[in-house]
Amino acid sequence: MDKEVDPAVLGIINEKRLLGEKRTPVEIIARMGVFDAREKAGDLAWLATGDSLNVIATLWAELVNVSASGRWFYIESLNPLIRIGGGDRSAQQAQRAKDRHGLLKRAHDAGQGVRVVLQTNRVPVLEMESDRTAKVSVRVPDDDEWHIVDWNADRQLAILVRGAPGWMPGDEELQAARARAAIPEPAPEADASAGPASPEELHAAAMEHLTKHFAGYGYKAENVAAQGLGYDIEVSDKKGKTLLKIAVKGTKSGGPGFQLTSAERACAKAGDPWRLAVVSDAPGPAAQHKLYRGSEIDSAPGLQPS
Repeated sequence: MDKEVDPAVLGIINEKRLLGEKRTPVEIIARMGVFDAREKAGDLAWLATGDSLNVIATLWAELVNVSASGRWFYIESLNPLIRIGGGDRSAQQAQRAKDRHGLLKRAHDAGQGVRVVLQTNRVPVLEMESDRTAKVSVRVPDDDEWHIVDWNADRQLAILVRGAPGWMPGDEELQAARARAAIPEPAPEADASAGPASPEELHAAAMEHLTKHFAGYGYKAENVAAQGLGYDIEVSDKKGKTLLKIAVKGTKSGGPGFQLTSAERACAKAGDPWRLAVVSDAPGPAAQHKLYRGSEIDSAPGLQPS
């Protein structure tokens, strides 16, 4: 809600809203280069084309902080399972958060900035994800570039700053921002990826992650691992058309790599619609995946020669 937004941030939002061309939330991201913007309007981050700053993310203006020096910053919880304000996310909410984190991590790893859409809401921000009637109040593109200056998986926290990189908020400012966003410190025992995981547990966790991912987008993800077909999940649309045949591999930091079976390698050589899916940190809440075509499997992290 507007009354929760820092006056400096609200001033920029109001200026763009009053002086700029009126656009719907869909039109805003479409103008920023997001294809299929209407279908993706409910996402929390997008991949656009046209320039080097191709990751776009929504930031809730109510949680944008202004430091004593005037620099803006935002802290992002990297726990996709917990809602803003507390409580468990639904499967769809959690998947959207994971997809958002994947795009932000992509920008961070590439050393690229992030284009930001500032959003205010019609309900208190800490109730935004728990109130089914919640709607966007205002959404405007920010003209300034943002950077991810810290990505701390252990603390389940990322820090974004507006403007040039090289600056970080102080500890007291970070603590206040964390309290404002109701982001708790992660309990060590809550990190499922910290403990040992057998290959079977990694595979089961990776299968669950991918099944939920595709189900969240309305696709059918059938587990066919027991049939020895050279892939583990068959993804189809609502009409029953097969879209992907996915061989699934789960990995975790410091864990062993994986091998492809002879059947999987044969499917890789056959090409589409086969894919290799590597799910990193599979047992933990921050699991992410990447798909590889048959011609790309040699670049998959963790692949060991058979």
